Amino acid sequence: QVQLVESGGGLVQPGGSLRLSCAISAFNFDYYNIGWFRQAPGKEREGVSCITSSDGSTYSSDSVKGRFTISRDNAKKTVYLQMNSLKPEDTAVYYCAVDPQPSYSCSQNSKEYVYWGQGTQVTVSS
Repeated sequence: QVQLVESGGGLVQPGGSLRLSCAISAFNFDYYNIGWFRQAPGKEREGVSCITSSDGSTYSSDSVKGRFTISRDNAKKTVYLQMNSLKPEDTAVYYCAVDPQPSYSCSQNSKEYVYWGQGTQVTVSS
C-alpha cells in the first residue's frame, strides 16, 4: 500500500518562500513518477510540477516556472517542492501524488495519478 504525507505548508507573506515535503511509504518508490498539485477554493485541481523516476526530469506549469522547484530524494523516499517568490494567487491546498505506471515522462494530469496525500494548506497573504 502506498501512503503519502505532506508537510511544510503555512502562512507566508508575498515574496516569501516555503518548502513542502512529501514522505512516501512505498516499496517501489524509485519507479514512481511524482507530482505536486494544488486546489484553490472554487477552482479545479491543477498540476504544479512533476518529476520522473527514470532520470529526475522535471516539468512545471507556466504559472510557477522559475519560482518553484521539485526534487526527490530516493534514499529518504521524499519529494520536495521549493516555492520561492510566492504570490497571493499561489494560495491553495497542495497535494502530492504518485503515478505508478512506468513512464519516461511525467504528467500534470491528475487523472494519471492513483495515490494521493491529504494535502497541506499554503496561504500567501500580508
